[in-house]
Amino acid sequence: MPAIQVRGLVKSYGDINAVDDVDLTVETGEVFALLGPNGAGKTTTVEILEGHRTPDSGTVHVLGHDPSDGDRSFRERIGIVLQEGSVEGEFSVHEVLTFYGSMYPSRMATSDLIELVGLEEKADSRVKSLSGGQQRRLELALGLVGDPDLLFLDEPTTGFDPSARRQAWAVLENLTALGKTILLTTHYMDEAQHLADRIALIDRGRIIAEGTPETLGGRAEGATRISFSLPAHVDGSTIPLDLATSRGGRYELVSHAPTRALHQLTTWAIGAGIELERLEVDRPSLEDIYLELTGEN
Repeated sequence: MPAIQVRGLVKSYGDINAVDDVDLTVETGEVFALLGPNGAGKTTTVEILEGHRTPDSGTVHVLGHDPSDGDRSFRERIGIVLQEGSVEGEFSVHEVLTFYGSMYPSRMATSDLIELVGLEEKADSRVKSLSGGQQRRLELALGLVGDPDLLFLDEPTTGFDPSARRQAWAVLENLTALGKTILLTTHYMDEAQHLADRIALIDRGRIIAEGTPETLGGRAEGATRISFSLPAHVDGSTIPLDLATSRGGRYELVSHAPTRALHQLTTWAIGAGIELERLEVDRPSLEDIYLELTGEN
């Protein structure tokens, strides 16, 4: 059984369809990223899945439950990490996790949680003394304290510096190794690329694309961009490819047959004894696809 299965989900606020006939399936044990612009319907969809909002129509099954029923056995199996949390600052990390853990019939050991999120050196420190990144790790630990089968993560690394983000990714990868299912929302395309098994893109309340990070929106079949520079003494007009154009002293071509184009280009360069400087071969990035599909480019 999928961890999440949604069919025909609709939620309106007056004349605005925040969620408009959404179908969604999240398999058990996968990391699923729900992406979209602000106001696209992400938050409303996730809040319905968490049981915090009731849909107008459609069917929703999360871990085999209807979230809107508010069943305690359902809530004990999910963990939620909001974009902004608030934890009692006067307690230590160990005290906070032990206290919250006492509310669950099934729980992760406090020491295991602290190790999982990398707060061993801060276990006895007061929450108010933690850095922003450390507090975010504590919030993640609180989402896991009940040993949930499904974890909802809302913008988990917002405000993190690059090093802290990489550390957070390592923590989430540890969770997938434990068999947890994760539903992730994020505005960082590299985060979705790195963590997600599959991605759904929502815009104006509708799912407009779904697939793996490599295939979303036809990315795998998209044109490849080849770019390079030539030594100053080389005449670019001798390049045997009509699509090559000079752009700020750099040459670029876009091809749906990159292997053939590269073969022609490198054969010419080798024959002429020319080094192709800063040669780069790039497919459309996930961000390129996102901007194209949402019309934000």
